[in-house]
Amino acid sequence: MRIASLYRYPVKGLSPERLSRAELPAGGYFPGDRLFAIENGPSGFDPAEPVHQPKIKYLMLMRNESLARLRTRYEDASGDLVIGHDGKEIRIATGAAEGRERLSAFFKAFMPDELRGEPRLLEAPKGYRFTDSRSGFVSIINLASVADLETRLGVPVDPLRFRGNVMVEDLPAWTELDLVDRELVAPSGLRLQVIKRIERCAATNVDPTTGLRDLQVPKALMQGYGHVDCGIYCRIITGGTLGEGERLTLVEASEPAALGVA
Repeated sequence: MRIASLYRYPVKGLSPERLSRAELPAGGYFPGDRLFAIENGPSGFDPAEPVHQPKIKYLMLMRNESLARLRTRYEDASGDLVIGHDGKEIRIATGAAEGRERLSAFFKAFMPDELRGEPRLLEAPKGYRFTDSRSGFVSIINLASVADLETRLGVPVDPLRFRGNVMVEDLPAWTELDLVDRELVAPSGLRLQVIKRIERCAATNVDPTTGLRDLQVPKALMQGYGHVDCGIYCRIITGGTLGEGERLTLVEASEPAALGVA
């Protein structure tokens, strides 16, 4: 399969950021992905003892489609989050108390009727990320599967509805779902183990550009294919780089010994 594009989502529920290349660490997460979440009232999350929380405790597209109207980017060097809305930008210093208070004030004004309490910015401690799945380290979306769904629906389906890290092509539609427990290798030696299929929720009903809830994707998946899955989660078992245009190759059963991989 050929890597068509790479994306990270620094803040849960907010804008994707396209990357040309990424360094994936063994046993870790996709770089810069789900570093932050915005809790919708007290979530009970404790950074000193991080425990995976249900996504409904945070602002997220499944219930808060208005988030898709924002255009955000995270600047690694400064730690600033830039939020664009209505032709204006505000800069949030995520590492400063003043910046976090400014972020809370913005969301109180932007979506007051959707808040259950203080919209507080949470930062993931080392070794933790605000992923939907506690074991969802890297997500892969097959563009052929999205195109097949698009044909069935008869309307355009933006692959970014599925908020994946790695968009791939040159793979027959839906065959990625049969790769659970198999391994993929990149030219750099990066090695991924496919751990499970991704079950889709109502977040995919939201157009990632307009913020309109204009499709019923899980329903269409169930009616068309008998499941609600689109995409696969992987674990990084050998670190390495991944770049646009490179290929991920299926590892055959006899290959580990030949490659000298324990």
